[in-house]
Amino acid sequence: MMSDLSIKPGLPYPLGATWDGAGVNFALFSAHAEKVELCLFDPKGKREVRRVALPENTHEVWHGYFPDIRPGQLYGYRVYGPYEPKAGHRFNPNKLLIDPYAKALHGDLRWHDACFGYRIGSSRGDLSFDRRDSASVMPKCMVVDPAFTWGKDIAPRTPWAKTIVYEAHVKGMTARHPDVPEQLRGSFAGLADPRAIDHLVKLGVTAIELLPVQAFYDDRYLVEKNLTNYWGYNTIGFFAPATRYISPGSDIHEFKLMVRKLHAAGIEVLLDVVYNHTAEGNQDGPTLSFRGIDNASYYILGDDPRYYFDTTGCGNTLNLRNGRVLQMVMDSLRYWVEACHVDGFRFDLATALGRERDQFDRNSVFFDAIRQDPVLSRVKLIAEPWDIGPDGYRLGQFPPGWAEWNGAYRDTVRSFWRGIDGTAPDMARGLLGWAEMFEHAGRRPWASVNFITAHDGFTLADLYAYDSKHNEANGEENRDGHDDNRSWNCGVEGPTDDPEILELRARMRRNALATLLFSQGTPMILMGDEIGRSQGGNNNSYCQDSEMNWLQWEGLDPAETKFLEFAHMAVALRKRYPHLRRPHFLHGHEIGDQGNREVVWLKPDGNEMTDADWLDPIVKVLGLLQCDAEGSAMLILLNAFHEAVDFQLPHEKTAARWRLLMNTDPDEAPAEEPLPPGAMLPLPGRALLLLEGEPA
Repeated sequence: MMSDLSIKPGLPYPLGATWDGAGVNFALFSAHAEKVELCLFDPKGKREVRRVALPENTHEVWHGYFPDIRPGQLYGYRVYGPYEPKAGHRFNPNKLLIDPYAKALHGDLRWHDACFGYRIGSSRGDLSFDRRDSASVMPKCMVVDPAFTWGKDIAPRTPWAKTIVYEAHVKGMTARHPDVPEQLRGSFAGLADPRAIDHLVKLGVTAIELLPVQAFYDDRYLVEKNLTNYWGYNTIGFFAPATRYISPGSDIHEFKLMVRKLHAAGIEVLLDVVYNHTAEGNQDGPTLSFRGIDNASYYILGDDPRYYFDTTGCGNTLNLRNGRVLQMVMDSLRYWVEACHVDGFRFDLATALGRERDQFDRNSVFFDAIRQDPVLSRVKLIAEPWDIGPDGYRLGQFPPGWAEWNGAYRDTVRSFWRGIDGTAPDMARGLLGWAEMFEHAGRRPWASVNFITAHDGFTLADLYAYDSKHNEANGEENRDGHDDNRSWNCGVEGPTDDPEILELRARMRRNALATLLFSQGTPMILMGDEIGRSQGGNNNSYCQDSEMNWLQWEGLDPAETKFLEFAHMAVALRKRYPHLRRPHFLHGHEIGDQGNREVVWLKPDGNEMTDADWLDPIVKVLGLLQCDAEGSAMLILLNAFHEAVDFQLPHEKTAARWRLLMNTDPDEAPAEEPLPPGAMLPLPGRALLLLEGEPA
């Protein structure tokens, strides 16, 4: 045991373990605790060497200052108070607890019945009390020295209108990269390797959105099935990076080095964060941190306080109406921005963050706190605009300053290219940024984060190779995952050698990617879609830490190399032509001296679409004409019908000549010479064409 450990009252702020160069201040919020003990461990975290009660309690914060403690010290807490589940209290000092403000964690969580505050198997269920000590199976918190040399790090600060997001997984990105040193593959350092970054730079994306990297562990039921929590949507430490992504011999600063190197390449770093629930689950879950520190403060409890008010489907919902819990979330976000130079966040199940129990309020305390914050109000904020609570789908209803994952765009684009009747009107809305949904309170088209694929669902290659999900590997008899995929196998379920089907699948992928990049709004590309990554038809690969999810860098067949070149071209076209990323919504207003309008929808005969045309459910051919005041024009032609049609190009008032920039049908040779106004242009079946109009 450590002897002669000096203890002073310290301060109730900042919360967490704070090294000031001379000692460490510990501060922990708990409104209902009766005593808080700081537990210190040996360098390996195996043996508890000292246990001492924090000497002071100021405004519900327990605190103490220790001049003899240094960075690297491992610690945890034991919190004393009533164990009264029926009153919402679940204190159990036999359970070692993770500091909610811990900046680093050491060791892994080893599942054992001792992790639970109640006696597993007791006839009284969670009302029973478990006296076994959990310290030997719990990870330990670590005191850190926050000093890091950022050098000349400069945030790219890419404007929203120019942003192209790439959703990726830290491990999946480099686990199979042959040129990244083996010991770095799958880590923050692996993602920071110049060869991994070079792929992003060549593709042309401006931001990488990482699946959760805040501390999480593998769920017990997954471990018992030899599976893992690969996606990471089960956070237990909102300040600490997940240790699984730190390479051997390194430390938490490896994350900061990754950010610095991505910034140097002009790429922003966005984090997918989970502040709606924690890994402790429902009343039957483990006691790892918040539940044992102050269950009644950290979580929204049900009408019967023994249970939780759950709008997340994960057993609990964080109580952001509690000022200290809200402070923790805000402090966490600011930490990642100020200390780690992160450029923004995507908030998982963001509707839960704006709830007043059953009601969603875009002016809730959380959104108001973000809006007035001088740091967080200036970074990129993306909402996943739904949860599973009452009336949980809130697409388009988030406050100004926020962007939102647009699931309606995903479903519409999939349906249109599949040839489903009646989808043309929504396809038109999606191509123009869906003003009906997002144009309020000064919001811009970038508020719609457009995606066709994401981590949750089929990859782009699987979208056109499978009619049905194939999730048997998840061990749930294929019951998990979405059934409404709006996918199409193009004639054969799964892999095939049929060249016609392979070419059709490639064309459908080109149509989807081109649509994504030529739509108003913020495009998001899923990792590996540019090189045909497949999950074998699994549309819920959350538990598969395997080649199913890892990006395959070697052995690309010529068709995938060709598709990568197409992706490079499509991204480059979006960057080159401002017509494809307008800063304001388009409504068909007249502009310029020629009497042109900023946007017109055309039929194949060259005439403007009428109200009757939009009501016709079999319309599958659209022409989107955009003009600007300077006289330039752009034309996007889409044909979701299986047969070719002739499309008459717009008249000379719009453009003097039309030049074909892209045709997703490779069998059609591009016109070498510009086409005159009024010319009949063959529009292949299931194809997209992009044309530039030269000024009249």
